[in-house]
Amino acid sequence: MTGKDELKAQFRAMARGAQTLGLGYIGVVNGLFAALRRLDAASADDLAQTAGMDAGYVRRWCDGAYAFGLLEAEGDLFGLSEMGAALDPEIEGTLMPVAGQAMMSMHMAERAADFMRTGARPGEQVMFERPTLGPLFGAMLEASFTRLFSQTIAPSLPVVAEIAARGGLVVDLGCGNGWCLRALLRDRPLLRGLGFDGFDGNIAQARALAEKAGMSDRLRFAHGDLHDAKLEEKADLIVMNRALHHVWEAGPQEFMAKLRDALKPGGAVAIWEPDWPEDRALLRTPARQGFAFQNLSEHVQGNHLLQATEIAAAFKAAGMTTEIFRFAEGQEAVIVARSGC
Repeated sequence: MTGKDELKAQFRAMARGAQTLGLGYIGVVNGLFAALRRLDAASADDLAQTAGMDAGYVRRWCDGAYAFGLLEAEGDLFGLSEMGAALDPEIEGTLMPVAGQAMMSMHMAERAADFMRTGARPGEQVMFERPTLGPLFGAMLEASFTRLFSQTIAPSLPVVAEIAARGGLVVDLGCGNGWCLRALLRDRPLLRGLGFDGFDGNIAQARALAEKAGMSDRLRFAHGDLHDAKLEEKADLIVMNRALHHVWEAGPQEFMAKLRDALKPGGAVAIWEPDWPEDRALLRTPARQGFAFQNLSEHVQGNHLLQATEIAAAFKAAGMTTEIFRFAEGQEAVIVARSGC
C-alpha cells in the first residue's frame, strides 16, 4: 500500500467514525437508545411507537445503527450493542456527549466555513440554530464535567469548604441547565443558589431539573445577560463555569469590577475555564486538539479561549487577590479571586 493509499484509508476510517457518531446522535436526541434499553429487544416499528417517532425513519435508523455496530439484531428484533448502550443518555457515565459534540462540531464547521468569507461573528445564538442541538447542550456539559467538578475540583478549592460551612448565596452566571449549582448544593445544605442565563430554554431546563432533584426551595433561576444580571442580594460566591470567555472581548476590566462589587465582605469569585496553552505545540496532543477546534467555534460566537494567567491579571487589575488551581493535567483551570480590601 502506497503512502497515498494509507492516507485514503485513514480518511475513510474517519468518515466512518463521523457516520457512526451521526447515527448515535440521532439515537440520543430522539430517545431511541433509552427506549430500546427499556424494551430489551424490539422491532423497528415497536421501537418507533415507544419513542414516539416516525416508523419509516426508525426502520432506516435501525439498519444504519446495526451496520455501524450500535445495535445487534436477531431476525426482526433489535437490541443495544455495548456501543449503543454506552450512548444511552439516561445511564451513569454515558458517552452521549461524544456524539453530541461531534454533531455540534460539524454544525460549527459549516458556520465557520460560511462566515470566514465575510468575517461575520453572529454570537452564541448560532448554537441554537438547530432545534435538536441547543436543548442538548446543557446535558452534554453535565455529563462531561459533573464527575470532575464534584469529585476533584470542588473538594480542592478551600473557598468551597469555607462558604459551605458558614452558608450563603452562590450565584452562577451563565448557568446553562444549572448542573454546577445542583452539584454544589447537593451535599452542602447551608448553601442557596441563584443561576442566570440568557436563553429561556436553559432556564426552563434548570428549573425542571432543580425540582426533580428536590432543590427548588433553595435554588432559583432567572433570565439575565452576563453583563446585566441584577442581584437583589450580594453573593458569598460567584461562579462561572466555562462562561467568562463569552464576555471577555467586550472588555474584562469593567466586568471584573462588577463581579468584585457584587460580593459580600469575605466573598469570592471562582472562574472555571479551559486553559489555552502558551505553547502552540501542546495543541497537537490528543487531549488538547479539541481546544483548537473549540477556539474556531468560539470565534464564530464572538469569543476566544483564555489563558488562566490573563484572567488572574485582569482580577489583579480590579484590585483582587488571585490563586490559580489547575486540573486534568493542566487542561482545566479555576481562578479564585477575592477582594484585596
